[in-house]
Amino acid sequence: MPDDMTARQATLPADNGMSPEALRRLESMAAAARRRRRLQAALPWMVIVGMFVVWEIAVRAFDVPQFVLPAPSDIAASMVKWWVPLLDNSWQTLMTTLIGFGFAIVFGLLLGVAIGSSTLLYHGLYPLLIGFNSIPKVAVVPILVIWFGIGTVPAVITAFLISFFPIMVNVATGIATVEPELRDVLRALGARHSDIIRKVGLPRAMPYFFASLKISITVAFVGSIIAETVAANKGIGHLMILASSRFDVPLVFAGLMMTAIMGVAMYVAAVAIENRTTGWAMRGQNDQQQVKFGGA
Repeated sequence: MPDDMTARQATLPADNGMSPEALRRLESMAAAARRRRRLQAALPWMVIVGMFVVWEIAVRAFDVPQFVLPAPSDIAASMVKWWVPLLDNSWQTLMTTLIGFGFAIVFGLLLGVAIGSSTLLYHGLYPLLIGFNSIPKVAVVPILVIWFGIGTVPAVITAFLISFFPIMVNVATGIATVEPELRDVLRALGARHSDIIRKVGLPRAMPYFFASLKISITVAFVGSIIAETVAANKGIGHLMILASSRFDVPLVFAGLMMTAIMGVAMYVAAVAIENRTTGWAMRGQNDQQQVKFGGA
């Protein structure tokens, strides 16, 4: 019976022009690529587990008090003990963050398109937007409490304010960097300014847009929790303030862990949507990797 290599060679076209040595080299490179992909998939989990193991060993070895830095095992025990309030408050934080983030996407996309497609708007609004973004959002929360009272609304607005600017800047950059030569050619072919923005500028800005989403979704949680620590009756930030007032440091860290889990989940969702909608933007890098792989 022919071995597997002979069987695979028999399935190849007769005119492929590849020697057995080239086939073996190609298969070894494919196996190395598969091992690399498996390592890339496992590496984040290995790093996370390693970090917690080192954390646990360091706390136990140096006998760090629990009220200073709890061990991961103490945090896990606190999460099991208080899982009902943790889930309830995490849901509240997630909802306020998603609402504020949704408004940030809408207004950031619209204003980014407007600024990126108009030089007058760019020079007119950019100083105002930069100045407003420079204001610490924690200083805005007391004003929002005066206007809207204690509750969900200040957290939603804070999440919106802190995640709006990266989206707007990246969308505006993606549209403004369309090559002038390409604009001139399209105008010569009869395209209107709105056609250029809609058919060239927006697709060009999509990779920038999704890059900003991955940044904004994480900082949106920061905005929500800042507002919840100052003026809220529910949420992870409110729970952490209550826990710190009772010196329940493991519960405070449990709240941080829940926030990190939600942030990672939203980041993964943004990456999945990006891969489905703008995979063409990474085609050049993929082709380059394939050429490098095949021509090695």
